[in-house]
Amino acid sequence: MRRKILTTAIGVVLAAAILIVAVSMVELSGKQTEIWKNGEKDSLTTIGFSQVGAESDWRSANSISMKRTFTPERGYDLIFEDAKQKQSDQIKAIRKFIQQEVDYIVFSPVVESGWDTVLEEAKRAEIPVIIIDRKVAVKDSSLYAAWIGSNFYLEGQKACKVMKAYVDEQQIPEVNIVNIQGTLGATSQIGRTNALEDAAQKYGWNLLEQESGEYTEAKAYEVMSKMLLEHDDINFVYCENDNEAFGAIDAIRDAGKTVGPGGDIQIISFDATREGLRRTLHREILINGECNPWHGEYVEKVIHMLETNELWQKEMYVPEETFYSMPEDMQIMLGGKEYTVQTVTESIVQKREY
Repeated sequence: MRRKILTTAIGVVLAAAILIVAVSMVELSGKQTEIWKNGEKDSLTTIGFSQVGAESDWRSANSISMKRTFTPERGYDLIFEDAKQKQSDQIKAIRKFIQQEVDYIVFSPVVESGWDTVLEEAKRAEIPVIIIDRKVAVKDSSLYAAWIGSNFYLEGQKACKVMKAYVDEQQIPEVNIVNIQGTLGATSQIGRTNALEDAAQKYGWNLLEQESGEYTEAKAYEVMSKMLLEHDDINFVYCENDNEAFGAIDAIRDAGKTVGPGGDIQIISFDATREGLRRTLHREILINGECNPWHGEYVEKVIHMLETNELWQKEMYVPEETFYSMPEDMQIMLGGKEYTVQTVTESIVQKREY
């Protein structure tokens, strides 16, 4: 009899334990995930993050930044969704986050337009939305709490200013430039393209053609190959990220032409990834404008400010540099402000994490 009672008691305890585990697993998808620290119950702040995809080295680094910042050890539960370059997938992910009652929604939008409805849904659910990298164009700016990212127009302005200095120094009589754009409609594409168009008009450059390389090496190779067949006088290529620059360089070489100072065609690029900087050091890329991917720490700062009602600015620009393949640093002026353009060294390349 005692053995039967003991067996029954053990069964009850095990069933209770299984029930507790099951309840805990369900709570993982709730607004705050419960954990235990030193015998006391604690909770994690849940972050739903929708990333554009993994189209470039920069994008991979941006994802790493978020994953490093929002860890359980730091008090967070990060739900990561890859949109694979599809706005429809991002909208589904945001709606999923709303259903899961996350504490914050963070996303990098594929394009600027088309977000009003889903962001209104997040607002009704009282979930703050933080946008990173690219911007959104919405009728009501209160639909999101903050935006963190780069000044893409300024990136382009600085690159074009350095290019103008190079053209003058080398006494190049005519600039015939083509533009391999990023994903059309993305904030980064709009800013960098506009900067080039304004510079071409200001300096009298011949902007021969513009076409999207979709921020990928393969597409840029295809676009550059076509442009070389259509234009035999190209001497500059303005690529809107490093992966596009790599594809363009391969296409130029396959066409029997050379790149870099002293070569047939000069490459302007953006992102300043480790491989991009290495190629700048080796003078394959003339100018490389940094696009800082380390947004995680800034998102965390915004969350802290939101929780303490200390958010005093809706837009936050991350710090960035401009790099050059020539032997010495140079200074440029834009809008009354002086910027240093750094010549790339092996030390700079080795310090770059991505």
